Amino acid sequence: MAGRWKNDLNWSDVTPKSAYLTRRQIMAGAGAAAIGGIAGPALAKLGAVPSAYSTDAEPNSWEDITSYNNFYEFGTGKDDPAKYADKLTTDPWTVTIDGLVDAPGDYSFDDIMAGLTLEERIYRFRCVEAWSMVIPWVGFELKDLLDRVGVQPDAKYVAFETLVRPDEMPGQRFGVLDWPYREGLRLDEAMHPLTIMATGLYDEPMPNQNGAPIRLVVPWKYGFKSIKSIVRISLTAEEPPTSWNMSNAREYGFYSNVNPNVDHPRWSQATERKVGGGLFARRIPTLMFNGYEAEVASLYDGMDLAEFY
Repeated sequence: MAGRWKNDLNWSDVTPKSAYLTRRQIMAGAGAAAIGGIAGPALAKLGAVPSAYSTDAEPNSWEDITSYNNFYEFGTGKDDPAKYADKLTTDPWTVTIDGLVDAPGDYSFDDIMAGLTLEERIYRFRCVEAWSMVIPWVGFELKDLLDRVGVQPDAKYVAFETLVRPDEMPGQRFGVLDWPYREGLRLDEAMHPLTIMATGLYDEPMPNQNGAPIRLVVPWKYGFKSIKSIVRISLTAEEPPTSWNMSNAREYGFYSNVNPNVDHPRWSQATERKVGGGLFARRIPTLMFNGYEAEVASLYDGMDLAEFY
């Protein structure tokens, strides 16, 4: 039986059904748009409200964001996710929440979304490979979800896992990484208001190639920390293993905060190439914590940031 929120309260019991859209309704709208032969993003809007946390930088185009990204479950090429992710089944979807929480269980996507107010968060996105974008995510604060399931006092970290389904995710047929893809945050990082669970972009449901139906976004960290297509969230007392750190600890640390003063062992992190600027676009300086230093630097007081790549 699927888990229930703390105090056994399902938010759909107290929120009128007319006040929110289920994912099935959203995807039905998307399907109707496709059948009608309408080009571009689906017509079913998520109704996200603007956020004070958004940057005023101009977002990248829908085409940039959905056709150029890393999602190794579908292949190692930047265009592989867009080529192959259409086969991924995202409805129904269940997220297991377990570990040091008061209300562990298997929660449907609809139960997670019921009663939430979605925000548009326009964030800078910085890949560890020294390219960047500005992305108008739609989502909600991870803290809201963790508060609903009740974080126990001994919890110090939050671990995440991506779906494993090799028949739909062809990259998982190869040993590029030890599947499932795993990521983790310290609890205070997870509870920070900038940390969101994203379910869409450009006010549309999240495309499969960008991590549908639900993914993590931590804008002050390198992009591989923002794990996609999440099926498990676990609260732990110990630092959890993370996929790239397991694969190559010398090059990929647990924290992986954007830091222009600490180079990757194989390239500089001092500058970045913004996707969409053309082949000969001028590189721009990388900002400490990807431009979110004022908001998050205090999380790392007393730490030698050069030691926590």
